[in-house]
Amino acid sequence: MSPSKTSFGALTLGALGVVFGDIGTSPLYTLRECLREVSAHTAGGLTHEDVLGVLSLIFWSLMLVVTVKYLSFIMRADNEGEGGIFALLALVPDRLRLAKGGRSRISFVAVVVVIGAALLYGDGAITPAISVLSALEGITVLEPHLQWAVVPATCGVLLLLFAMQSRGTGSVGTFFGPIMVVWFVTIGGLGAWHVAQKPEVLAALLPHHAVRFFMAHGMPGFLVLGSVVLAVTGGEALYADMGHFGVKPIRFAWLAVALPALLLCYFGQGAMVLQNPELVANPFFSMVPQGKATVALIILSSAATVIASQALISGAFSLTRQAQQLGYFPRVTVQHTAANVEGQIYIPQVNWLLAVGCLLLVLGFQKSEHLASAYGIAVTGTMMLTSIVFWVVMRHTWKWSALASGGLLALFLAVDIPFFAANTAKIADGGWVPVMIGLAFIAAMLVWSRGRTLLSERYAQRSGPLDETLERIETTGVQRVPGTAVFMASSSSHTPPVLMHVLDRVRSLHERVLLLTVVTEPVPHVAESKRVEVTPMRAGFTRVLVRYGFMDEPDVPAIVKRVAPTLEPPLESAHVTYVLGREAVLGHGTGAMGRLAEGFFGFLQRNAVSADQTFKIPPGQAIEIGIQVDL
Repeated sequence: MSPSKTSFGALTLGALGVVFGDIGTSPLYTLRECLREVSAHTAGGLTHEDVLGVLSLIFWSLMLVVTVKYLSFIMRADNEGEGGIFALLALVPDRLRLAKGGRSRISFVAVVVVIGAALLYGDGAITPAISVLSALEGITVLEPHLQWAVVPATCGVLLLLFAMQSRGTGSVGTFFGPIMVVWFVTIGGLGAWHVAQKPEVLAALLPHHAVRFFMAHGMPGFLVLGSVVLAVTGGEALYADMGHFGVKPIRFAWLAVALPALLLCYFGQGAMVLQNPELVANPFFSMVPQGKATVALIILSSAATVIASQALISGAFSLTRQAQQLGYFPRVTVQHTAANVEGQIYIPQVNWLLAVGCLLLVLGFQKSEHLASAYGIAVTGTMMLTSIVFWVVMRHTWKWSALASGGLLALFLAVDIPFFAANTAKIADGGWVPVMIGLAFIAAMLVWSRGRTLLSERYAQRSGPLDETLERIETTGVQRVPGTAVFMASSSSHTPPVLMHVLDRVRSLHERVLLLTVVTEPVPHVAESKRVEVTPMRAGFTRVLVRYGFMDEPDVPAIVKRVAPTLEPPLESAHVTYVLGREAVLGHGTGAMGRLAEGFFGFLQRNAVSADQTFKIPPGQAIEIGIQVDL
C-alpha cells in the first residue's frame, strides 16, 4: 500500500501508530533517569534550577534533533520515497560509493553506512527490553512488594510479542494508530493539568536554563546528556519509515500531535517534581492518583510500549532485507505478512535473534534504570554517521556549496558529538552491550560483502568469457539432452561456475539454456516495464537480465513464466529445470581474506538461506551442485 493510494488522515494515523511508538514512550523513563543522574552528582539534592535545566535540555534536543535535523533536512534525502541509512547510501555518487583499487574493497562511505546500520541492531534489541520493562515497573508504584513479578512478566510479554511476529502486523496494525492517539492525548492531558498547577515550569523553554545547568555542574552536567538523549531515541525511525507513510503525514503527526503531547508530559512531570522532589523516583506514574488510575495507566503504557517495540522489530526486518539486497548480509527468509502492505515482512532468523537478545538483557539488567545505562550509544552513533553521509549527499549529489553543506554538518555534529561523547562514559555500565551487538553485525556485513565480491572475482577468473564457452559447446560436440535448464548467473559476461562444472564433469547439457542474472539496483523499486531484458544467443542459449530494487522481492519462476511465451519456440515454464550451485568455502588460510575471516565467511555461507528459497524456485524443479572454493 503506497502512500499515494492512501488518504492523508489514514497515513497520519498510521504514522502515529508506527513511526512515533519509540519516541512516544520515552517519557516513561527519560526525565527520571536525567534527574537521577543529576542527584547522583549533587550533594545538596535537586534544585529548582536543576529541574528547569534538564527540561530545557530535553526541549531543545527534541527541537534540534527531531524537528530541525530529521523532519526539516534529513527527510529531504529520499530515494524514490524510501528513507533509511541504506537508502541514503544509494544517493551517494558511484565514484564515492564504490571503492577504488578493486571490487574486493569497500569504500569509506559504505563502511560508515554499514557501521550505522549495524548499531541500529543494538538499538533494536534494547528498545523492546527497556520499554516493556519500564511500563511494567509501574506495578511497583501501586504495590511495591510486587517487584519480584516485574522481570518474569516482562519476559512473558516479550516472548508473546516475538511469537506473534510470524502472524504479521497487518491484522492488528489498524489498532496501533488509535491506541497511540489515546496514549498521546492521555500523557498530554495529564501533563497539561500538572503544568497548570505550576506554570512557572514553562520557563524551561528558554535556552539559558540549559546553559546555566552546564555552567553549574561542569563535567557531571555534560554526562547528563547521556540520559537526555533518551528523549530523542526513535528519531531514526522517522527517516527509516518515510517510505511507508510519506513526509507530509509524518511531519503533520509530529507537529500537531506527538511533539505537543511529549512536551506537555515532560513539563508536567517537571512541575510535579518541583512541587514534591520525592516523586523523582518514578515521576511518570506519579502523574495519576494511586489506585485504579495507576492500573489504567500501566495497561495503556504497556500497550504503547508493545507498539513501540513492534516498530523497532519491523525496522530491523526492513533493514535486514535492504542489507541483503545490497549485498551486505547473507540470504535470509523473507516472508510477507500482508498482501497490501509491502513493508510488513517477517524474517524468522532476525526475529528470534532479537528475542534472545531482549530476554538476556532483561534477565541481566533486571531494572530499566540499569538498562538505561546501556541505551543511547548505539542510536547516537547512528545519528552522527547519518549526518556525515547526509553531508556527502548535500555536497556531492545535490552540489550544495561548501559553506552551506559544511555549516549544516557543523550544526548537526554540534548536537550529535556531545550526545555520543556523553554516552561513551556509560560503556563500562552497560553501554558495551550495544557496542558488542554492533561489532558483531559490522563484522558479519563487511566479511560477507568482501567474501561475496572475492567469490565473484574468483569465478570470473576461472569461468572465462561466455563467448568462449559457447564456442566450446558448438565445436567440441557437447551432448545435448531434451529440455530447458535455467542457470543463475551473477555476471552477464562470464559463464556461471556451475555451468562450467556441468560441462567439465557431466559433459552434457540441455538443448535450451536460460542464463538468468538478477541485478539489484540502488533504488527501492524497479518499474515492471524495466524489469526484464531478454537477449537471444547462439547454441540454444538465451540471456535474461532481471532488475529489482532493494525493496523488491525476487521471484525467478514468475520471471521465467513471463518470458516463456516470448521465446522461439515458446516453452512450458512448469517443465523447466533450475540448476543451482552451492559453494563450500574451505578456509585454508592461503587466500586473500585470511583463515579467520574466511572461516567466518564460510560459516555465514553455510547458514545462509539457499538460493531456491530466496528466488522462490520450486524444490521439485531444482538440481543443486556443490562446488568447493578456497578464497
